[in-house]
Amino acid sequence: MAKLLHMPEVSANATHAAIQNWTLKEGDTISAGDCIAEIETEKALVELAAEEDAVLGKILVEPGREVEVGAPIGVLFARGETDVDIAALLAKAGALAAANEPVVDDAPVLQSRAEVAPAIDAHSGRIFASPLARRLAAAKGLDLASLKGSGPNGRIVKRDVEAVAVAAAVAAPTPVSTVDFDEIPHSSMRKTIARRLVESKATVPHFYLDVECRMEPLLALREQVNRTAARKISINDFIVKAAAVALQQVPAMNVTWTETALRRYHQADVCVAVSTESGLITPVVRNADSKALSQISAQVAELAGRARDGRLRPEEYQGGSFTISNLGMFGVEQFSAIINPPHAAILAVGATQQKPVVENGELKVGAVLRCTLSVDHRAVDGALAAQWLAVFKGLMENPLGMLI
Repeated sequence: MAKLLHMPEVSANATHAAIQNWTLKEGDTISAGDCIAEIETEKALVELAAEEDAVLGKILVEPGREVEVGAPIGVLFARGETDVDIAALLAKAGALAAANEPVVDDAPVLQSRAEVAPAIDAHSGRIFASPLARRLAAAKGLDLASLKGSGPNGRIVKRDVEAVAVAAAVAAPTPVSTVDFDEIPHSSMRKTIARRLVESKATVPHFYLDVECRMEPLLALREQVNRTAARKISINDFIVKAAAVALQQVPAMNVTWTETALRRYHQADVCVAVSTESGLITPVVRNADSKALSQISAQVAELAGRARDGRLRPEEYQGGSFTISNLGMFGVEQFSAIINPPHAAILAVGATQQKPVVENGELKVGAVLRCTLSVDHRAVDGALAAQWLAVFKGLMENPLGMLI
């Protein structure tokens, strides 16, 4: 028996999602567990797997279209089933409600729904138009009653509104424009990042602590390790390790904030900020304090690569209790980062610089790394944050201590 395929809630509290790609075409046979489509979440792509054997009978939402969670996106036929009244199936499911109709104007799904609508309201005097056409007409100041519909049963669709608007624009004087720009629509990920950053900066009481680490011992150890290592170890790998070990040595810092309690974690799961085309994402290195530098290096590289391809699984970027954001590779000397809630802190790391330093009363040139710790004052007091930062500095300046 045919059934509707609905947009799943692919991430916690998501209200909308978009089909990135249908991996099958209409008429393809599906086995339970097969990937039917790839869905764009706020941070990655998630595969939509079939729950049972079926046939992809109809695609209702085209790739790139964002719809509400729970909205119909396709129709699954039983194997051998061919005669399916899709419009009736949609009507039975309540999919004709305009307020919940996904914005896929002129797509096959809306044509199927349009075939049902006149049968219901043929004598009501209602002007039949798709939700998108109504919104476009209102935005352009056009009277729907004056438009002729080219959709099924004379329904007014997007192309009808656009055709009238173009004709009006041609007849009207062309305004002189002095600004040239491209509009790039926000991805789901970019919109979520923007919302979370605004919430963090507006609601989390940030305070900041700076520290300078002398890097000569760490640089010497890294050079020694990399002479024989199968995989080259980066300074960032040492930073992840040092932060995780410091979280274990100062467990009161290894917390996240909730409105009812602090959650103090038993393991040090460190998030590493990775820049992608869609925005910043923070994959998690689990139990980083107990991992070897080579393991951290391999895992960070692997996670970062899949993050840039949008292939992280939700459990690989959700959770953790502490974040590291490193802009040293871009030559940035120092910066302050915004906390990633519900984390209590984030460490902003700059580039190692050759700077004048005083050593035993003498002026000399030293290798200095500058870090800034952003802290949520609700969860961590200044003295505790300073204690953690001192332990971190000690591990960076005496790196053998984090390896023993």
